[in-house]
Amino acid sequence: MVDHGSFNRAAASLHLAQPSLSQAIRNLERELDTLLFHRIGRRIELTESGRAMIAPARQVLRDMETARATVESVKGLRTGRLEIASMPSPAVQPLSAMIGAYQRRHPAMQVDVRAVPTADAVVEHVRTGAVEIGLAGTAKELHSPDVQVHAIERQRFVVLSPPDGPLPAGRAVALEDLAGLTAIVAPRGTRARQLLDELQERGVPVRYGVEAGHRESILSLVLQGTGVAVLTEAWAGLARSAGALVLDLEPPEYLHVSLVARRAPLTPGAQAFLDCVLECELPTK
Repeated sequence: MVDHGSFNRAAASLHLAQPSLSQAIRNLERELDTLLFHRIGRRIELTESGRAMIAPARQVLRDMETARATVESVKGLRTGRLEIASMPSPAVQPLSAMIGAYQRRHPAMQVDVRAVPTADAVVEHVRTGAVEIGLAGTAKELHSPDVQVHAIERQRFVVLSPPDGPLPAGRAVALEDLAGLTAIVAPRGTRARQLLDELQERGVPVRYGVEAGHRESILSLVLQGTGVAVLTEAWAGLARSAGALVLDLEPPEYLHVSLVARRAPLTPGAQAFLDCVLECELPTK
């Protein structure tokens, strides 16, 4: 219910009749002697006890999946599915190269990438067992006692501008050069947004024209002349091929990309992905 928002959708995903699932929840609540959900008309909301159950319940499910997959792994990774939570820029690179290397080793494995907007959210997805592997980008190297953290690379930030826009081609720009311009910004909690927020706090007049939750839309908006944008160099190749100006930022600012994994035993598919990333020589940008 937590992931699906209703008993009906949860029952459908489990291939159960909705009354059967509701009865199972009531039985569990009786056994625990506490309410897990508030029933408000057709809506349900987690109680405090219900929220406390999320992480341990997911851990149990992951442990069952690990046990099942470990038995299957005796026959090799012939089939399976791996979910990865990733922020948008690391999902362009290096995640694409990681998945390519992984599937060359284990071609039968399916990889599902879940878009997550901030590093904190990536860590939370991994910590609570919603996924086993995550890819996060932060202003400084990531440290967390709740998950395994593996530093992967540093990505430099660049400025994207329309080809006939206000910034001259062929030279680096400072953030202060964006004074008086309209910017397309990422959501709060991302390093790209933080750079522009800090610029505004210093009194540099930059207007936020669009806040784009989907990073894929930022390039399109830049090409349409809606504004300029600050993104990582992971987007540079795609931006240049589409016709946008890609300008180095001086002095340079960086996004530190880290792979995070849960501390509990990983399923064979997730462990194989982690091993592949740490062992394989991934293509450079």
